[in-house]
Order: sequence, then C-alpha cells, then structure tokens
Amino acid sequence: MHMVKDSIENIVKGVVSGDIATVKDEVKATFARTIGLSGVVIISLSAMLPGIFVTPTFAAEIMGPGIWLAFLLAAAVVLPAAISKSELASGMPSSGGSYVFLERTYGPLFGTISGLGLWASFLLKSAFSLIGFSAYFIFITTFFDIEMTMMTLSMSALVLITTVNILGVSKIKTIQTPIVVTTIGLLLGMSIMALRTPNFDASVPLDAAFSTDIWTLAETAGFVFVAYAGVTKVAAIGDEVKDPEKNLPAGILVSLVIATVVYSLLAFMMMAAVPGEWWFNDDGKVVEDPISVFAAELAGSTFGVIVAIISVLTMISMALAGILASSRFLFAMARDKLLPSKLEEMNTKYETPHWAILLTGAVMGMAILLLPLKDVVKLASGFKIMIFIMINSCVIVLRQTSDTHGWDPAYKGPLYPIMQIWGIVAGCFLISLLGQKAFIGGAVAVVAGIITYYVYGKKNYQEKPVPFATLRKNLRSK
Repeated sequence: MHMVKDSIENIVKGVVSGDIATVKDEVKATFARTIGLSGVVIISLSAMLPGIFVTPTFAAEIMGPGIWLAFLLAAAVVLPAAISKSELASGMPSSGGSYVFLERTYGPLFGTISGLGLWASFLLKSAFSLIGFSAYFIFITTFFDIEMTMMTLSMSALVLITTVNILGVSKIKTIQTPIVVTTIGLLLGMSIMALRTPNFDASVPLDAAFSTDIWTLAETAGFVFVAYAGVTKVAAIGDEVKDPEKNLPAGILVSLVIATVVYSLLAFMMMAAVPGEWWFNDDGKVVEDPISVFAAELAGSTFGVIVAIISVLTMISMALAGILASSRFLFAMARDKLLPSKLEEMNTKYETPHWAILLTGAVMGMAILLLPLKDVVKLASGFKIMIFIMINSCVIVLRQTSDTHGWDPAYKGPLYPIMQIWGIVAGCFLISLLGQKAFIGGAVAVVAGIITYYVYGKKNYQEKPVPFATLRKNLRSK
C-alpha cells in the first residue's frame, strides 16, 4: 500500500513540469500489469458487443431495414478516435484513459468536466446493459413460465459485478474471455444460419440502405454510436496493461475491426432473413430483445432461449467492464487532486480503487431505477461523440506543441491530420442530429464539472503548463 501511495505522489510531482513524455514512466508502478494483447481485445469487445443486443430494433425504427449501413458509418466515425486514442494511450498509458489525455492537454477545468462526463457516460452505458437484459429475461421466464421481478434481478447483477471489480481485473478477464468468444461465435453462426431461411432476401437491406436520405442515415449512425463506445474503454486501465505502447493500439484497432464486421453482418442478415417490420411488437412498441427474436425465427423458441441466456451473460460482462473503466476516471481525478483523496484509495488486498468502484456502482443503481432504456442510449451516445471529438483534437494540439512538451509516443496514427479532422467534422454532424437529450446530457456534465472544479479542484490542484496553453501562446505570437 505504501508503494502505491509513493507511486501516486511521484506521478503528481512529475507532471507538474508539463513534460508529457515522462508520464508513461511515472505511472508504471501504480498498478500491477497483468493484461496482455488478448486481454485488451477481450475487454474492448466485452465493452462493445452488448450494443448489438439492444440497438438494432431502435435503429430500424428510425431507418428501416438498411441499418447495416448505419453501423458501418458509425464505425467510420469511430475509427479516427480509435487511432487518436491509440496514439494517446501509447504516450500516456495511465489509469483514467480519456480523462488523463484531456486533462494533460487542456488543463484542470476541462479535465474535471470531461472526467465527470466520461464517468457518467460509461456508467450509463453499463446501466443500459443491465436495463436492456431485462427484455431477454422476460423471453426466458415466459418460455419456462417463471415469475421474476426484473428490477430485483438487475440490482442483484449490479451487486455481483461491483464485487468482482473490487476483486481485480485478472478476475474480470477470466470471466469475460469465454463469454466474448462464445458470443462472437454465436452471432457469426446466426448470420450463416440466416442464409438458409426460406424468406432470405438480400435486396431488402441493400435497397433500404441506399434509398435512405443522408439525414436519416446520419441520425441512425449517431444513435448506434453507443455500440462502439467501448472500443477505447480499455485505455482507462492503461496502468494495468503489459507493454501498453504496443498492446493498447493493437488491441483497440483489432477489436474495432471485429466489432464492425460482426455488427454490420448481423444487422444485414437480420433484415434479410426476417420479413416485414418485425422490430415492432403487436402493440406497436419496439422489440427490446432483437437477438433472441431473430434466433427464434431461425431455429425455434428453444434456440431463442439459449441465445437469450448468452445475451444476458454478454450484457452483464459489458456492465462488468463498464464499472472497471468508469471507476478509473474517479481514481485518476482524485490522483490529480480534482476530487477527494478517498477515491484514489487502493484496497490493500486486491489493489483496486474500491471507493471509486462502490460510488460508480451506487450511481449505476440509481440510473437503473430511474431512466428508460432509449434515453440512456441517447445520453451515452451523445456525450461519447463529444468526447471522441475532443480526443481527436488532443492529438492535433499535442503534435503542434511537441517541441515544448516532448510529445513523442511509440505509436503515431497514420494520415495525420486528415483522420482527426474527419473525426471532428463527422462527429459534430452526428451529434447535431441526435436531438435535445444529447445536448442536455452534455450541458449537465459541463455544469457539474465547473461546480466541482471551483468548489474543490481549484484549491487543491497543482498547476502545470499544458499543451493547449502553449498552442494558444504560439498562435498569438504569429
């Protein structure tokens, strides 16, 4: 425990100089590095895959059967952020992920705003998994004629995954690996099975996709964006990754490619194999368990139940990764003296930030109790797009001030600055189409961050020069 505290103190002292190049050396002793490349891929996929279990039918409500193209477009907007995040994670492999990158680049005020926003966004996506899996449980309990309170089940799952997070990331990887492998195999297998259905018609999703206007396509892509949001989540535990300079970029990009193929292919096959507007129930409401419904269409209700069970496990796995990542934002902010020091306190036995994990779990419980599924998806998608826009801008700022701040990461993304500019422009376009809830979520995060910073952070934070200030100074001098 004393070694951990000493490491944290050294980190704080070291970053005061503003030399970002030293950050990766300063953080090496904070956590035990137990996660290799396969672990990075597994955690990233577990954070993403649950999105396909909820979003297709809500997306179809907007766009119809051409949703596979929306998944591809969303991936194209995510790609620049994944590349930028890989570069940032290579240069700053620290617990806290995006928060650390934004705070080190823009300073403490923006760091506080983004840190709290990221924390809320990640826990909302995790809550969305625990809310969403209730529809799959209804499918299961109906089949077996069992009565069960869904809310009790969701809260019990929350207690379980919070406990597992306290036990440590090695336990999480052990749980997630078989779930992720099984889920990917299942989804790809269902896509192949769809080819043998009597009603299979590839022209349905093809014609629908290319006859949709650009505004509807973009709105749908913005909505399903949340399905990819977890691709960079593993960067939040950079302190716990072996050879982070290599494994983080490789793992992030590999997991994005896998998720894009699985999402787009499955969405295409679902719409080609099942006729009519099957994404609506008889009462006109959107189907919230599309994968189990699709499975039942392919091979009967028994297979649908098996798929529903796997779906539940997958969404619990995603929530598990969500608490893991979101709690590290609180830890990193407390380490920087922007939040109370209690949140950086490490469990003496498991070396995990237990108070940060418990607070994250408690707020997730409130979200489960109070928020409807569709609103959670929109809020999480909206703020995640905002963060990805800023992540792309971080790379531009750091590259432009590299002489002053020593920015020289082991991995540098290709096609700079074209990729970053595309990510910023496309992200702004998508978020403009998401509606008021996305903007409201962002506004709440901004207000909460400002209040937190001026009430607590400003008087405790140790000021240091940041690249954005250097860039502004350089621009004024020209």
